[in-house]
Amino acid sequence: MILLQLSSGQGPEECCAAVRKAIDLVMKEAKQFDTNVTIIEVIKSRYSQGYKSALLQIEGKVERAFSYQWTGVMMWQCQSQLRPKHRRKNWFFSGQVFEFSEQLFTDDVRYQTCRASGAGGQHVNTTDSAVQATHVETGITVRVETERSQHANKRLAKALLFKKLEELKETDLSQ
Repeated sequence: MILLQLSSGQGPEECCAAVRKAIDLVMKEAKQFDTNVTIIEVIKSRYSQGYKSALLQIEGKVERAFSYQWTGVMMWQCQSQLRPKHRRKNWFFSGQVFEFSEQLFTDDVRYQTCRASGAGGQHVNTTDSAVQATHVETGITVRVETERSQHANKRLAKALLFKKLEELKETDLSQ
């Protein structure tokens, strides 16, 4: 499974808008390459025009080549929609790819199912579609209830758990 994270970092709101436009472009290009892109997690910016960060799951025949074209620091050129008289036209964001095999998680993760909360009518009250995944060694836990399918929520929980473990590794290496 391949995860692609696009982030505006500490950039201004225009960089967040660039991330959103990049996601639209990724979705459009994915159709051309017969690749599936699923948005797993989005952190919205203060304004409705952009995202601070987005995590995408990429699956398909050319998933590796497709995702690696979105790595590194990228520049988006456009006039600012938020500040029309602003002279700057170059807005930067970054992309990072995470690759992992699903077999890595078979023994290290404990899954629990539970009922989802929120809107959904009686369907929410009758099925255990939410999934809570706990990494046994570190104790890191994620809960996913965004999809109606338990299998889809389990796949998303696995991806989010992997992302958190990678972030934990990076902070341990930097210290």
